[in-house]
Amino acid sequence: MEVPYKIVIGLEVHVQLSTRTKLFCGCSTEFGAAPNTQVCPVCLGQPGALPVMNRSAIDLAIRTGLALNCEIASVTKWDRKNYFYPDLPKGYQISQFDQPICGPGYLEFSDPDQPEQMLRVRLIRAHLEEDAGKSMHDEAAGKSASRIDLNRTGTPLLEIVSEPDLHSPQAAKAYLTELRLLLTYLGVSDCNMQEGSLRADANINLHIDRDGETLATPIVEVKNLNSFRAVERALIYESQRQYDEWQRTGAVLGDAPKRTFGWDDQRGVTIPQREKEESSDYRYFPDPDLVPVHITSEQLEYARSQLGESPSAIRQRLVNEHALKPYDADVIVSQGRGVVDYFDRMIQAGANAKRSSSWIQQEVLRVMNESNQGIEDFCITAEQLSELVLAVDAGDLDTTRAKDVFQYWLQHPGSNVQSAKQALGIKDVDQSEIEALCRELLAENPKIVAQYKEGNTKALGALIGAAKKKNANADPRLVRELSQKIIEAEL
Repeated sequence: MEVPYKIVIGLEVHVQLSTRTKLFCGCSTEFGAAPNTQVCPVCLGQPGALPVMNRSAIDLAIRTGLALNCEIASVTKWDRKNYFYPDLPKGYQISQFDQPICGPGYLEFSDPDQPEQMLRVRLIRAHLEEDAGKSMHDEAAGKSASRIDLNRTGTPLLEIVSEPDLHSPQAAKAYLTELRLLLTYLGVSDCNMQEGSLRADANINLHIDRDGETLATPIVEVKNLNSFRAVERALIYESQRQYDEWQRTGAVLGDAPKRTFGWDDQRGVTIPQREKEESSDYRYFPDPDLVPVHITSEQLEYARSQLGESPSAIRQRLVNEHALKPYDADVIVSQGRGVVDYFDRMIQAGANAKRSSSWIQQEVLRVMNESNQGIEDFCITAEQLSELVLAVDAGDLDTTRAKDVFQYWLQHPGSNVQSAKQALGIKDVDQSEIEALCRELLAENPKIVAQYKEGNTKALGALIGAAKKKNANADPRLVRELSQKIIEAEL
């Protein structure tokens, strides 16, 4: 249903970078430690403690910026962002204000409404900053108490800020999905939303056409978005809430300050929290304890050497070089670089690309999902599966028996096709034996022969099951082909 307004969305994505230590101290960034055990005087903001910059965080930020087509600053600096909150022990956050490490860029991804078209979202900037701690609230237990875990304090964050170029909740979800995929391919973050290593805030308002004049509703920032599905649901709800509010009040941009709403996933509603601060409220000033960072050409070249093949480039390669359908290419790419490498190794071992794609999607991913394991732990190698695909193509196995071999390998990894066939009692059947079987079945089933002669070619499907009962090693494809030839020879 067409809505009487245009949705305008910009996203702020906070990504924890995969460094072993924090941005300005040597404390571990490993997730899951007991509360307040990975802290030191620096990240606790104790008097006299001085920060020391993490070189690895700079390198990962540059790598990300290059992959996002950003301008990389030759000189970047650190600023103090001042605000007071229980999980910010220093009373300020070391961030970047007017000289971010990554300037304007863009990300392209497939339009969820028209997959054959690409959407481009412009990026304003991507800047480094330290993370705050974590507040744990106990309202659900009826205690109305909060506890603070400062283990996360000081973890390096890259905040990626987009222009308001998204115009549907579905596009916002697709943007986040592509961004997360790119970041994991780059190896700069694990992007685990459950552990907080990727967090997204959405800024949304509406543009409403009234008598040829465009009216913009006040901007709302939506927080507490714990999944991409939550982002989509929250934006669907918030767009309708804003339209209903505009119909009641007529309030437009400028009539009210920017507000922050929280998303309640269980109730499926956004809840007003506070008025949103402006940049002037944070009283930014250069951090006196940290010198500006000069990015060298050597650093840029090193970062470029670490980029690897992007997800979009891999999709294009799979479609152009291997003739996969865009959907199939996307399924393989979305599983991560490990599955792409597995597919590439199957092709290098001689397997057909389309058949390899089918086996990966239908069998390999099924087993991975059922066992909750990654491709690196999968017991059937790409070379083994390639051998199986080649055996099917050569007519040595039908697809059903090939799946039996696949299942056998899951329990007996390391064997080849021939040894699996022997263990399963699969024998090669001479074509003359199959032809004799087909003549026998056709003689026993005159109704099927009559249906086929009347134009119902699907009628032969009933012979396949009968053939397998008489000879478990009969190739269904060969049974169908020979049955057709025998009937047509009699016409």
